[in-house]
Amino acid sequence: MVGAALGLAGCTQRKVEAPAELVLATGPDGAVFREVGGALAEALAEQLPGTKVIPLPTGASVENLALLASGRAQLALSSLDPIDAPEKVRAVGRLYDSFMQIAVPSVSPIEHFRDLAGKRISLGPKGSGTEFTATRMLNHFGMSALDERMGHAEASRRVAEGSLDAMLALTGIPTPAITDLRGNVRLIDIPQEAIQFADTFRGPYIPATIPAKTYEALPSNKTFAVPNLLLAHESLSADVVEVVTRTVFTETARIVGGHPEAARINVRTGIATGLVPLHDGAARWFRSVKR
Repeated sequence: MVGAALGLAGCTQRKVEAPAELVLATGPDGAVFREVGGALAEALAEQLPGTKVIPLPTGASVENLALLASGRAQLALSSLDPIDAPEKVRAVGRLYDSFMQIAVPSVSPIEHFRDLAGKRISLGPKGSGTEFTATRMLNHFGMSALDERMGHAEASRRVAEGSLDAMLALTGIPTPAITDLRGNVRLIDIPQEAIQFADTFRGPYIPATIPAKTYEALPSNKTFAVPNLLLAHESLSADVVEVVTRTVFTETARIVGGHPEAARINVRTGIATGLVPLHDGAARWFRSVKR
């Protein structure tokens, strides 16, 4: 069934034939994907009033890609690194970057990435970008650990209570899972690992620094970042994706909900989607905008 939604394409108002339902795959509890995805779904529901826009909680990137490829979701958030030969997947645009954050109890003796060997650690939710990237890191550096899969919110609670030695979270900053611990954790620096990782897997990884005071009293943290994309199934009409793209890049303040990193969403970097081609509707909207 198709619902007629009224959207703005470029500067001209016209009817856009949109599906009766749009599923937006987001992320897990305690992650920025969940919050940004929920806010985006609300904004899209207003722009496509004949469409029910459903923000779907998920494990995050890897699960989202599977949902999108199968057609069970029409829109999805994903970090760039797990996207490979993206059949049926097109980009709406680049949004903001996620940072690899390795949190340990503030009293922990763990100081370096290599100290995680043999420790009890969370690699994020099953099907998440965190799981993908953290597993790739362990394999690349020849390390093994007592790794578990869980949401960032659960992992942060377990780090605080001492049943986990560390949690890895590839997400935007600040992430609620770490903010909520209010000084009971610290982040370990991985400057050399970040450089080696970026050199080995060229493209998605960027050595980066989390600024001081992102988490109250915590100092700056040397790590790496990964771009995040909003994706669409290739079968979604260009008219609908044009409305989605316009909403993302003109309703940014509302969608990011005060997240400093997500506030970097902008038209200039929006087209930098790596190996993922822009959807025709997104390309149409970007061409219409003077940058």
